[in-house]
Amino acid sequence: MRKTIVAIALLSSALSVAQAQKIKGSDTMLPLSQKAAENYMKINPSQTVVVTGGGSGTGISALGEGTTDIAQSSRRIKFDERQKLQKDGKSVREVIVAYDALAVIIHPDNKVRNLTREQLEGIFTGKVKNWKEVGGDDLTVIPYSRETSSGTYEFFKESILKNKNYKNGIMSMPATGAIIQSVSQTKGAIGYVGMAYLNGNVKAIHVSCDGGKTFVEPSVATAKDGTYPIVRALLYYYMDKSENRAKPFIDYVMSDAGQKIVSDIGFITAK
Repeated sequence: MRKTIVAIALLSSALSVAQAQKIKGSDTMLPLSQKAAENYMKINPSQTVVVTGGGSGTGISALGEGTTDIAQSSRRIKFDERQKLQKDGKSVREVIVAYDALAVIIHPDNKVRNLTREQLEGIFTGKVKNWKEVGGDDLTVIPYSRETSSGTYEFFKESILKNKNYKNGIMSMPATGAIIQSVSQTKGAIGYVGMAYLNGNVKAIHVSCDGGKTFVEPSVATAKDGTYPIVRALLYYYMDKSENRAKPFIDYVMSDAGQKIVSDIGFITAK
């Protein structure tokens, strides 16, 4: 009898895991999705939502493979990714759930305060090798990047490097937290992170995309009014056929309660 009860309990547990709604992808979006999932499950105790990272590209791949219900992405789906899904007879839906200002960060002891887009391009493509070239101390520049599966990597390459290649041998980090930690411990370091990850261990650079006429710091206010130049959409993707499964959670994130979480985390609301 006891064996039967244990078997039923194990089966029930396995079914619970199998039926859990899965969200996978962007590390930038992890704080938002995790907090939203926590609150959503309090309101809907019969529901289980499992959130994991791995990068935007990983999430979109998992969506195509059917191993996640929602792909969270800090970049828009690529043409070839959408084409592959359509070739497999799959139709994908897109929802913008928040916006994020991408902050360029340096060590707090670095005296540099302002950088132009062109200077950032030089730093991350390897043309600028010493901080004295951009008004800093005689110190080697050590740029940190996200790995290639990251939507943040893609967005920074497109908007700041103008699709030029990152420098050979650039330090690639598997997660945003790793960039924060590395920059906070290395005086010559520079990296880029979602604004919600900023803390007192690093310093955010004021950025100019108008050739040095105006330098603007990343903040919710400057992202909203359009004066900060590096802002991107944060998105959820789901399959048409999974709408009944995915939409209730997405609707919650888009509700007033969900958008309050967006704001509390440090992102910009979608509405």
